[in-house]
Amino acid sequence: MTNDASGTTGPFDNLLCFAVYAAGHAFNRVYKPLLDRLGLTYPQYLVILALRHADGQTVGALGEHLFLESNTLTPLIKRLEAAGFVQRRRDAADERVVRVHLTDRGRAAGDDAACLPPELFDSIGLPAGEIAALQQRLVALGDNLRRSAEERG
Repeated sequence: MTNDASGTTGPFDNLLCFAVYAAGHAFNRVYKPLLDRLGLTYPQYLVILALRHADGQTVGALGEHLFLESNTLTPLIKRLEAAGFVQRRRDAADERVVRVHLTDRGRAAGDDAACLPPELFDSIGLPAGEIAALQQRLVALGDNLRRSAEERG
């Protein structure tokens, strides 16, 4: 718990959810100038990395990987397509299914974006082993919260 200049604590000091939220915003601020060089937003960067890992994914599969609903993901993909990073194509076996493929520009951006995380280690200010442990704990936290939401929903 931290005190401000008046000796009182902040309204969010004891909220884990706010600490995670604030850290996410801080990540976005650090990533922004790096991604601006590539012409990508942070969510677009994640789509590019997901497709770099497995090109030609369905919109549904991308949504599952990114924890995004199609009404959020579809406009994001359309903007990436308009910028020349991806191309949407109907699946040959089932035309109801849309697959997303990287273009040459998207592959080049993915290659450039893959080198971003090492540039950010200094900003994180933790040893590599602690970063890996923190990431594992955050993944477990997310999994537990999603499972709890499904059980309640």
